[in-house]
Amino acid sequence: MTATEKIAQLGRGMRTFAGDVAEGFFEIMHNGFALVGLAVVFCIIMLSTRPELRQQGEERLTSWLTARQVAALGIRPEPDAIERATAANPGDLPREQANVAYWIAKKYKVAPEPLAALVAEAYAVGRGIRLDPTLILAVMAVESSFNPFAQSPVGAQGLMQVMTEIHSDKYLHFGGQYAAFDPKTNLRVGVKVLQECIARAGSIEGGLRYYVGAANLPSDGGYAKKVLAEHARLYQVAKGKPMPDNMPGLRAAAKPAEPTAVPATPANASAPAIKVASLS
Repeated sequence: MTATEKIAQLGRGMRTFAGDVAEGFFEIMHNGFALVGLAVVFCIIMLSTRPELRQQGEERLTSWLTARQVAALGIRPEPDAIERATAANPGDLPREQANVAYWIAKKYKVAPEPLAALVAEAYAVGRGIRLDPTLILAVMAVESSFNPFAQSPVGAQGLMQVMTEIHSDKYLHFGGQYAAFDPKTNLRVGVKVLQECIARAGSIEGGLRYYVGAANLPSDGGYAKKVLAEHARLYQVAKGKPMPDNMPGLRAAAKPAEPTAVPATPANASAPAIKVASLS
């Protein structure tokens, strides 16, 4: 056999070897994929028949993903946090409510989304008891300028500046007195107090005097007039009437009235001994 023939024979042997190796590799891969497929099918069957295993797997996967997010972001994600937010899209409100929400947001420099939620709540609560929603919003405007964490020197708290200690029984239905700082809860309790004040006085103006704690005083420091003026503005805004930006009294709570026989104090601070103390 010549050298050329030997080289040719060696080449054929190498090709045969390479072909055998490739065929074996593909056979192994095919069998391997088949095994993986069987393993997946087995896992699916097991998870479908053993829901507790599926739950454990989901919990471990969630834990792993959370750990990865914490490592990447430096904070622990809390997907359910959105449920605690008092906010809504103003564009989703009926036109009347959207008018009010956008106008208040601009005047009081408050984000429109939380205001949208408050406006919707005021309309729902007000209509349920036949009390004009814009009156409720006017009380909030004068009392706290829509600051849900406002507090007066005598303990009136939240949006409606309810005397939390005096009306602690009303907060029992909402988990306790700290609910005074939940905007919607404070609104509901404040509206209940206002409703009782109006019923006791027999008129809205008289009820406002009771609400501010000035029913037995010579003057309420202009409080009722402030609220009614703001109510009139909000009512017109709700109906779509344009209102100028610089109308006086828009920030009544931030601009106390001139002293009268009884000085006006913001945020229900006047006459703490009288401040709707007898109402429950």
